Amino acid sequence: MKKYLTEFIGTFFLVLTVGMTVINPDPGVIAPLAIGSALMIMVYAGGHVSGGHYNPAVTLAVWLRGRCPSSEVGPYMGSQIAGAFVAAILTLALKGDPTVTPMEMKVFPALIAELVGTFALAYVVLNTATAKATAGNSYYGLAIGFTVTVMAFAFGGISGGAFNPAVATGLTILHLAKAADLWVYLVANLAGGALAAAVFRFVNPEDK
Repeated sequence: MKKYLTEFIGTFFLVLTVGMTVINPDPGVIAPLAIGSALMIMVYAGGHVSGGHYNPAVTLAVWLRGRCPSSEVGPYMGSQIAGAFVAAILTLALKGDPTVTPMEMKVFPALIAELVGTFALAYVVLNTATAKATAGNSYYGLAIGFTVTVMAFAFGGISGGAFNPAVATGLTILHLAKAADLWVYLVANLAGGALAAAVFRFVNPEDK
């Protein structure tokens, strides 16, 4: 339960930061910086307990890489989605149930953007937080947080920059994304995580 609570808390603060910085007033460049920083500090806070995934796509990648027991995959993902849900509801309450217009998404560019962004995030997680060659480093949280910041700047205007099915769930509840587009995030994010695991295993065949 300690791991699942940690995953809930980390995802909660990640999605809370998304909602509080993206919904009016629009802070411009501050949102990606705040969101990446939120992920960074939560990774540092909970990484020693749960691994600091806060993302079903990362959990999938870590599981495929061989560093997460199969019995924990479902509870991890459930805790992450629950944290996102509670954060989104709290954000709407704090913002006074604001009127939000969902972004208009072009499906194919969004699929590619979410796939590439999630791949980058999961790939960095696997290489900085699970590889034997980088074991015990102190920079993994910074690298992971800044990956989200960079990908948000790069692809936020195309897909909303979720790179995380839990965040995508939060975006949908917050009306920042259309419910009809949720499948785009789920497919692209999970595919990005799986691809990152496959590439990691190919590049590091000795790292079991």
